[in-house]
Formats: sequence, structure tokens, C-alpha cells
Amino acid sequence: MSISVAIDLRVILLYRGGSFGKVKTACFDLKRTINWDLKAKAIKSDDHRSILNDKKAIDNSIDEYGAHGFIVALCDVEYDDDNRTFQKWHEELKGGKSKYEKEREKRTSVSRYRKTRAVLQEILFLLVTPENRHNLHEYRQGRNSNGKPRPTKYMLDFDQADHFLVCRMLFLPHISDDCDCPLII
Repeated sequence: MSISVAIDLRVILLYRGGSFGKVKTACFDLKRTINWDLKAKAIKSDDHRSILNDKKAIDNSIDEYGAHGFIVALCDVEYDDDNRTFQKWHEELKGGKSKYEKEREKRTSVSRYRKTRAVLQEILFLLVTPENRHNLHEYRQGRNSNGKPRPTKYMLDFDQADHFLVCRMLFLPHISDDCDCPLII
């Protein structure tokens, strides 16, 4: 089965993370002619927003390259059971609770349920430019483990994603053993 893709992914995916894409305050996941960040989002969620990267870093990236991209994997996820079996297994695997977890419990802050499975449903290619960046929201995220305030981040409301959308790839449920790539563009 041959599939033609409207966007040439090789143009985006030439370099992987690490030292590529470094713009003053952050290191981005991918870079070619612009920086790209990779994100994943659970689609069956009450919150239709996603926290992005450091606002200042994205602004610097847009100023330097004219745009900043996000590749967002939208996944259908399953969460841990009510007994938190997966969380308990993971805690045992890593040798007990971390200092952060113990401090969180003292604050009586509830731990989120862990995701135990994710099935890719869709990939969005989003492009933020000087003209559409005002459609992002700002998010202030509290403090780092050292007590210093975290930098302001951008937040994307998926109800407004069309302002940034360049390409959408949909993944269909597996239909037969003859089809290894159930993908439509």
C-alpha cells in the first residue's frame, strides 16, 4: 500500500534533539530551518489544552527563524486502575518515593493517575508565527524543585489549533494483517 504525504517529513526531521535547536533558554526537540517541539496529548480528557515550552524561548525561536513548530501526537489512552497497580509497580521499580513525591504528599496534593497505554490516533503539525502567536495563552507554572519560580510557558487550546494547523495525519484502527500503516492524510 503506498501513501503520499502532503508534507515532506524529511525536511522537518533532519536533526534530532540534543544540541540542535538551542535558542538562548531552551533546547528544542528537532530542527531544520526552524525549531520543532514534540508533544503528546490524551484526547479523552476534560482539558483541551496543552502546556507548551518556555514562552521566552519560543518567542526567541520565532524572532530568530520566523516560525516555531509543534508536532503533536494525539493518543487514546488508558489510565491506571483505582488501586494504582501500575503506579505501585513503578514506585517499587525505581526504589521508592522520590523527595518530590514525599513533599507533594505533605502538601496533600493528589498524584495524577498514570497512563498505562496509548494508541496514536492523529498527528498535528502546527506552526506558530508572529502573525498567529497571539492565539496562544500564557501559563504560569509555579516553582522548580529549588524553589525558584518557573518561567512562563505558552499553552495551546486545541479548540483554536486551526490557527496553527499545517498538516493533519489520521491513523485508522488496524483493519487487516495486509495493512501495516493504517494512515490517511
